[in-house]
Amino acid sequence: MAQSDSSPTCPECGGFLRLTATETVCEDCGLVLGEDPIDRGPEWRSFVDDDTDRRRTGAPLTRSRHDRGLSTQIGYGSDSVPDRSTRITGRKRRQLSRLRREHTRATISTKAEYNQVLGFTEIKRITARLSLPDCLREQACALFDSAQSENLLQGRSIEGFAAACVYTSCRVRSLPRTIDEVVTIAAATEAELKAAYDALNRDLGLPTGPIDPGQYLPRFASNLDLDTAVERRAREHLDSLVTANRIGGRNPSGVAAACLYKAACDCPHTESITQTAAAEVADVATVTIRSTLTELRSLSADS
Repeated sequence: MAQSDSSPTCPECGGFLRLTATETVCEDCGLVLGEDPIDRGPEWRSFVDDDTDRRRTGAPLTRSRHDRGLSTQIGYGSDSVPDRSTRITGRKRRQLSRLRREHTRATISTKAEYNQVLGFTEIKRITARLSLPDCLREQACALFDSAQSENLLQGRSIEGFAAACVYTSCRVRSLPRTIDEVVTIAAATEAELKAAYDALNRDLGLPTGPIDPGQYLPRFASNLDLDTAVERRAREHLDSLVTANRIGGRNPSGVAAACLYKAACDCPHTESITQTAAAEVADVATVTIRSTLTELRSLSADS
């Protein structure tokens, strides 16, 4: 009885509500209370009158492939009916193997598509090694396609543009990744990445603003095994530097590492870290850490 009282009822007649595929309807008066047009059913369909023969309807469109994922493939056999009579043997198998090989070759018809395949493969590898989300990989591939449409790849390295597209997408989405981190994984040099990045900024007009050092604080604190109290204290040091306009022209990752070092020294119950460890996690020199510490000490003396 308590369960029936707690169930939702119709506000008009007090009848029982029934949830259909897309609507919430009262069974007594027929009032439609809500509508959900999203089809939350399975994404497979059956090609025969058998519920056990479930075939997927295909992958969605994606920008990370040169053909947007619309290409078809010649399969290797039917897995729905495990019958020995459906197995392909002999001359028919060799014929399908030749057709499959020629079909794979025909998916790349021009040099531009071949360059896209190389660039998208490199972007996929870099984003996977850096543990970046799929949405960023899609954006980097779309940026590579735009650069190719503007003829920016002529005379430049494809690997450099792939790495630059990943780094630029990180900058646009405010994800803390440095050039050194991308270059370490990419197949391009730092000079190739910077040349491609300058071309992207100059000709495409991307909204890449200055890097916020606060974006590096959570990741650096995790790498240095520092707790949240140290991170909060480091953010206070960073806010004081920003308020006093003392971070202009400085390496953002170095500023974040120096604030974490200063915060670790301020917290009495936290094991302090060395300047070398802070410099290594930010991939900067210890001189960069000490110069930011000098600015922090001067602010403390002025206050």
